[in-house]
Amino acid sequence: MLGKGTWGELPPFGGAACFTVPVWRELFDESPGYLDFARVGPPSRAVVEESAALLRRVASAGMSTVDEVMTCDARARAAVARLCGGASPDRVALLPHTSQGLFQAAFSVPAGEVVVSAAEFPANTYPWVRAEQAGRLTVRRLRTARVTPEAVADALTGDTTVVSVSAVDFRTGYRADLAALRDVVGDRLLVVDGIQGVGVVDEPWEVADVLVCGGQKWLRAGWGTAFAVLSERALERLDPLLSGWTGVVDPGVFDDEIHEVAPDARSWSVSNLSPVNAGALARAVELTEEVGLPLIMSRIASRVAELEDRLRGAGAEIVSATDRRAGILAFRVPRYPVGELAAALADEEVTATVRPDQVRLSPHASTGAEAVDRVHTAVTRLRRRDGQSA
Repeated sequence: MLGKGTWGELPPFGGAACFTVPVWRELFDESPGYLDFARVGPPSRAVVEESAALLRRVASAGMSTVDEVMTCDARARAAVARLCGGASPDRVALLPHTSQGLFQAAFSVPAGEVVVSAAEFPANTYPWVRAEQAGRLTVRRLRTARVTPEAVADALTGDTTVVSVSAVDFRTGYRADLAALRDVVGDRLLVVDGIQGVGVVDEPWEVADVLVCGGQKWLRAGWGTAFAVLSERALERLDPLLSGWTGVVDPGVFDDEIHEVAPDARSWSVSNLSPVNAGALARAVELTEEVGLPLIMSRIASRVAELEDRLRGAGAEIVSATDRRAGILAFRVPRYPVGELAAALADEEVTATVRPDQVRLSPHASTGAEAVDRVHTAVTRLRRRDGQSA
C-alpha cells in the first residue's frame, strides 16, 4: 500500500521534480500519450495487485476463503460512503455498472413525470424510456445540451416527481450545478449519474437522492465496479421492483418464502457481486483518499488548462465547456476533417475519443507533460502539411 501523501510530496505542475519517473512507475502503467480517462481509466498498480491477490486467494480456496473475500463488499461500501459526502455505508449499494443503477432507479421511482435531457449519455435515457414503455412513468425530455437550473425550472410541472442529470456532460465536460438543481427540484427526487464527476471534481454529492457511478473511468477501479448512494428520502419513496434474492431481509434463510425487501440500499441487490471487483473498487477509492482529492483535482485542472492553451496556440478550436468544466476538453481544427485529425494524433500515439465532429481529450493526475507535447505536435504538423502557420 502506498503511503499517504505519495503524490502530495511533489510540487504542482511546473515544478522541477513534478511527476518524476519513479513515482510514475510506482503508481501507474498507462502509456505516456493516454488522454482518454473519460472513456476508461487504466487501473493503478495498487488496484491490479489487489485484484490479483484476491483471485489468488480464491484459486487456493480453503474453508474460510469465500467468507473472508466477501468482506470486500463492506470495505468498498464504507470507502464509497466516505468519498461521497460521508453517507452511512448502509445507504450504499454495489453494482456491476452504472446502467444497472439507473435501471434500478427508473423502475423504483414513484409514478409521475421524469425530466431528463435528450442529450444525456444513453445510459441515462434508456432506463427512463423503458420504464415509460412499461407504463410506470412519463418522460419529459429536455432539448438542451446544458442541464441548467433555469432549464429544469422551466420544465417542471405539477406531475414531475424526478429529475435525472449527469454531474458532468460526456460531450462537453460541462459540470452541472448540483446544489442549484437541488434548490430548483425541491422535494422531488434528484437522480445523478456521477460517472464523469466522482473522483475528478468535488461536488456536494449528498444533495442527490440517487447517485450512481461506475468505477472504470476517473476512479480507475476497472470494469465491473459501480455503486449507488441513496438518500433517506429515496429510501422512503423508492419501490425496488428489481430487488433480487440478496436484496431482502435474511437472504441466507432458505425457507421457501418470499422475504421482505431490505430497508436500506441492500434492496437494490439482485445477486452477489464479485468480491474481487468489490476489492478493486475499495482499493481505488482508498488510493484516492491517500493521494487526496484536492491534489488530483488540481493536477487534472492544470493539465486541461495546459492542453487548452497549447491547442489554441496551434490554431485549434475548443468546443467543450470552459466555464464549468471537469476533466474533459473537446476540440477540432478548422478546415480539417476529424478523421485527418485523429490520424495525426494516432501518429503521435495519442489515445483519445474520436467523434464525428470533435476529438475529446481527458487527462488524469498521472498525465505527464509529454502527452500535451504530443497533442501539440500532431496539430501543428497537420496544419503545416498544407502550408498553414501554427
